[in-house]
Amino acid sequence: MKASLQPGVSFERRLVVDRGRTIGFMGEEGRVYSTPDLVRDIEHCCRDLLLQHLDEDEDSVGTAIAVQHTAPTLPDMAVVVKATVTAVKGRLVELDVTAEDEVEPIAKGTHSRFIVERAKTVERLRAKDQKRKNKVDREPLTPQ
Repeated sequence: MKASLQPGVSFERRLVVDRGRTIGFMGEEGRVYSTPDLVRDIEHCCRDLLLQHLDEDEDSVGTAIAVQHTAPTLPDMAVVVKATVTAVKGRLVELDVTAEDEVEPIAKGTHSRFIVERAKTVERLRAKDQKRKNKVDREPLTPQ
């Protein structure tokens, strides 16, 4: 982690709400930017911010997110997602997040991410996969 990762550092991600980011459960006329896609875009924005301040062998993983999605956004509208670092506690980074479309603010919240070393993370994932395989080998699946 570089010394540049400090509270106050921010990053903006601009995007256009394409059809894949919308949900149409109210029909085509009610199609809007979906909350799960908004949350994904917030996570990507936060990760992109952190990557600028991490060493080459590091990345980050999300650990908590709390977002209020306060207004609808129509398909083909531009959105700006902004992330600002509020605290760095060792490898834990806390961020404030906001999003606004062409007309109004649409979301605000907080997100926490943990800085990880890629190689160690891959080792932990392999170990977990091995535990899963060992468990499956020992315990027969029971129909539900």
